[in-house]
Amino acid sequence: MPGQSGAAAPLEQVIAAMAAQQRYAGGRLHGDLADHIPSYRAVPRELLGQIWHRHFQRALTVLREGTVPAPEDFDEADVARDRVARGVPLDDGLRAFRRALSAIRDLFIAEATEHGLDPGLVVDRTKCLWELADVASLRIAAVHRQAEVASALSDARRRADFLRGLLYGTLSAVEIHSGAAIYGLDLSRPYRAVRAVPYGDLGPDALERSLGSQARRNGRGALLTVLDDAVAGVVEAKPETGDLEVTAGLGPPTDLTAAHRSFRTAGRLLDAARAYGLRGVYDLSDLSWRVAVVSEPELAELLIDRYLRPLEAEGEFGALIEESVRGYLQKGRHIREVARSAHVHVNTVRYRLRRFEELTGVGLDSADTAVELSWALAARDLRTPPRRPAGPVHGAVP
Repeated sequence: MPGQSGAAAPLEQVIAAMAAQQRYAGGRLHGDLADHIPSYRAVPRELLGQIWHRHFQRALTVLREGTVPAPEDFDEADVARDRVARGVPLDDGLRAFRRALSAIRDLFIAEATEHGLDPGLVVDRTKCLWELADVASLRIAAVHRQAEVASALSDARRRADFLRGLLYGTLSAVEIHSGAAIYGLDLSRPYRAVRAVPYGDLGPDALERSLGSQARRNGRGALLTVLDDAVAGVVEAKPETGDLEVTAGLGPPTDLTAAHRSFRTAGRLLDAARAYGLRGVYDLSDLSWRVAVVSEPELAELLIDRYLRPLEAEGEFGALIEESVRGYLQKGRHIREVARSAHVHVNTVRYRLRRFEELTGVGLDSADTAVELSWALAARDLRTPPRRPAGPVHGAVP
C-alpha cells in the first residue's frame, strides 16, 4: 500500500494518540447523540460508553491492520436487543453508528495530519473506515431486524399467555392488574369477551390484525390474540366487521376479573352462530334461546319427535303443514299473513294448522306449544344446509 513501508511507526503513534482521546471523544459523542437523535436519550450513558469502546477499538484494529472484519465477525445482537427493547428505531441506530464512525474518522485524520502520516496511507485507512461503516451497518440492520422479529414474537407470546389466563380464569387479581397496565386496559371499564373464526382465505392472524386495527381506529380499547385457531380477546364495544368474512360470539360486558365468564358465553354464541351458518358478530340479544338449541341436542331430539316426526307420514302434505306452522309462528299467529305470504287461501292454512293439531295432539294456542315447536323447528334447521347469503348476516335468525 502507498507509503506503508516507511510509515509503520508514525501509524502506531497516531493510533496511540487516538486511544488517549477515546474517553473525551466518547463524551462528546454522547452529547451529540442526545442533541440530534432523541430516541437515544433513553439509552444510559454507561451503556453508550461500552458500545463506544467496542466501536473505537474495532476501528483502531482496522486502522492498524488495514483489513475489515467479515460481517459474521460483528457481534451486535446484544446491542440490537437493547435498542429494540428501548424503542430505538433501526434508522436511529444506524444514524448513531455513522456518527460514531464519523467521529473516529475525523479524529484519525486530525492525528494523522498532526503526526505527518503518509497521505497515501491516510487515504487507504480512511477507505477502510468507510468500508467498516458499510459492512457494520449491514450487519447492524440485519441483527436489528432479527431482534425486532424476536421481540414481536416474544410480545405476542406474552400477550397470548395473559389473555389465555384472563379468558380461562387462571390469573390472580394481581396478575390481571399488572397485565392491564402493560396492555393498556382500563380496569374501571367493562369489557366483552369475543371469540371469532374467519371464512375463506382470511387466516386467524390476519383477522386478529384487522379487528384490532379497526378497534383502534374507532378509539375503542381491545386486546386480541390467536388462541386455538380462533381470534379471542376482550373489546370495549361490539366489533364492526365490515367486509370481513367472519363469525364471532360476543359475551356480555363485565369487569376484567370476570372476563372468563363472558368468554364462556362468547364460545357458546360462536358455536351457535356457526351451527346456524351465520356470519357477523352475535351476542345473546341476537341469538337468544337459539343458543340452547345447539347446546341441548337431547331435548331438541325429543321435541322433533313430538312435533315434526308425526308430519313425516303425510309425505309432501306433511312438508306443507310444517311450512304453514312455521309461517304461523313467524307471522305472530296471523293466519291471513301466512296465507298471503304462501299465496294460498286462508282456509287452506286453517286446514293445515288443524291437521297439525290432530297429528300431534297439541293446541297451537298454547304458549308451551309455541315455545317447544319453535325449538323443534330451529333444531330441524340445524340439520339442513344453511340457506343464507355468503355475506354478513345482521337480521333475524331461524
